[in-house]
Amino acid sequence: MKKTAIGIDLGGTTIKFAWITESGEVTEQWVEPTPVHDHGSQIVPTILASLQNKMKAHGLTPGDFFGIGMGSPGAVDHQAGTVTGAYNLNWTKTVHIKQQIESALNLPFVLDNDANVAALGEQWKGAGNNAADVVFVTLGTGVGGGVISRGKLVRGVSGAAGEIGHIKVEPNGFPCTCGGTGCLETVASATGIVNLAKAEAESFAGTSGLAQLIMKEEAVSAKIIFDRARQKDPFAELVLQKVGGYLGIACANIANILNPSAIVLGGGVSKAGELLLHYVRPYFEQHAFPSVKETTSLRIATLENTAGVLGAGLLVFKQVETDETVKQHVQIQQRTGA
Repeated sequence: MKKTAIGIDLGGTTIKFAWITESGEVTEQWVEPTPVHDHGSQIVPTILASLQNKMKAHGLTPGDFFGIGMGSPGAVDHQAGTVTGAYNLNWTKTVHIKQQIESALNLPFVLDNDANVAALGEQWKGAGNNAADVVFVTLGTGVGGGVISRGKLVRGVSGAAGEIGHIKVEPNGFPCTCGGTGCLETVASATGIVNLAKAEAESFAGTSGLAQLIMKEEAVSAKIIFDRARQKDPFAELVLQKVGGYLGIACANIANILNPSAIVLGGGVSKAGELLLHYVRPYFEQHAFPSVKETTSLRIATLENTAGVLGAGLLVFKQVETDETVKQHVQIQQRTGA
């Protein structure tokens, strides 16, 4: 077996695991349900048990791996290896993940925010084409993102870099979960698109099946809005023009500051594919600086469910390059032939 890293993508519903080679090959992958009961106290023990059982089943030991990388929701302290306030995991207090996993498995452990980790995966093996400068924007229940500059994640002073969902796009807009108003997340997430449609439906004067659904208070999703736009529903098209405007301006501002080779749009909303880009691209081109417009492309993510585990594996390989502790671990492996 080639020396590999273990990648873990921790989510509120499932924990995804994979063994990743240095070339980005996934040689083994599996999923466990996330045990969020009892304040999430069983999450780390479940991760450890799953890894130990899988290693045993394949006749492997920790010495067969470079280390473990993981992406987690919540406020992540990359250096300390802790997570605070991951409410979808029922983690309301600080959880010392790195300490628990390293002491149990005797393997170097690297932790980062789940959006950052997905950004690394998409940059490495997805739509980023392994370019050194890529921005990833994930459009799901909320809006998140990750910034990669010269091949390295941009984390910022407190680890909060890449909070793309909280770019202000509408000064008098909807209230946001962050406590502010008019954030991109409130109009470009799956939830935000629906809220925008509900607000616009009240004043729409034309004929629209989608508007009628909303006025009857029937269930509507972002997917339904995109589906109706494909059918040329005028109200659906109006809503997505507004979404495209907000997202296009935000992407133009990101590109004007960073000039990445690509801004990659991922998450559930991105499954609309070229239709999403149809609404976003004109506003991006209108507001991007001329040379930026020519060199930064908008793309749809390609990895879907494997972006997180791939990025988590890459965290380990990047740490090998910079962290003396990890280097020593790898050197011991090489000397002993483990």
